[in-house]
Amino acid sequence: MKKGLLCVLACYVIWGLLPGYWKLMSSLDSFYILATRILWSLIFVGLILLVSKRMDRVRAAFCDRRELLRLSLAGVLICINWGAFIWAVNSGHILDSSLAYYMNPILTILIGTFVFHEKLTRLQWVAVGITLMGIVAAVVRFGQIPWLALVIGGAFALYGAVKKGCRVDAGTSLFLETLVLAPASLAFVLWSEWNGTGAVGNVGPGGFALLASTGIATSVPLLFYAKGIVLTPYTTAGILMYVNPTLQFIVGALFFHEQFTTTYAILFGFVWTGLVFYVASDLLAHRAQRKNQQLEEQ
Repeated sequence: MKKGLLCVLACYVIWGLLPGYWKLMSSLDSFYILATRILWSLIFVGLILLVSKRMDRVRAAFCDRRELLRLSLAGVLICINWGAFIWAVNSGHILDSSLAYYMNPILTILIGTFVFHEKLTRLQWVAVGITLMGIVAAVVRFGQIPWLALVIGGAFALYGAVKKGCRVDAGTSLFLETLVLAPASLAFVLWSEWNGTGAVGNVGPGGFALLASTGIATSVPLLFYAKGIVLTPYTTAGILMYVNPTLQFIVGALFFHEQFTTTYAILFGFVWTGLVFYVASDLLAHRAQRKNQQLEEQ
């Protein structure tokens, strides 16, 4: 369990510190960074699958039309999430990306309710209500919709919903998701280089090394998560999830001095309050499950 816990924690810490990593490439166009990230992720994961002799899983998934369609949709959604996240970071909106991942559990609850017809507990309804009140309050008082946070968080929540029915492992899934996106990504990279807006002539060897490392930065945390989640209680992993947006918040507010405006204060206040009820609901459900297991064992 300790090994699993460390793997999950490592995943969330890496994700939480990624804004600082993407900032190092801020001289380049965000969509160019996204395209190279997709291509290098494909290469890196492909090498892992080749070395571990798991390419047969890729072929099996590729021949399953329904699975391939599901993974293609997942690829489009994670592309939106990655692109919006990189743009947010390099445009001075790290706090929006932090808010997105604080909101993610609530958005996931809504998808679970309306798409999968899952029943919510009273505390979960309270959590959803409080979060929605925060969004409405920000819109009514300041005329501002947190669209960037909603796009990042919403795309990731929908990505999770699409992946819910997938039968392939994390490595195979990421390989096929990026493979679907690779032709358009390669075309965009070549077009950018042709127009002089790409990396060639604009960054030095260090910049090229950073771009190449995007495949590692993308794949390693996912592999940590895939390994750790099977060894860690899901409730524990769910609570640890907030390490990611908390670190993003710290990076944005303290290291890059983004302004914590009144709008942010209202949104974060409502979302944080909603999360207290969400976590409480999870803990109570976990406790009830453990009691039932103990009674069955007796």
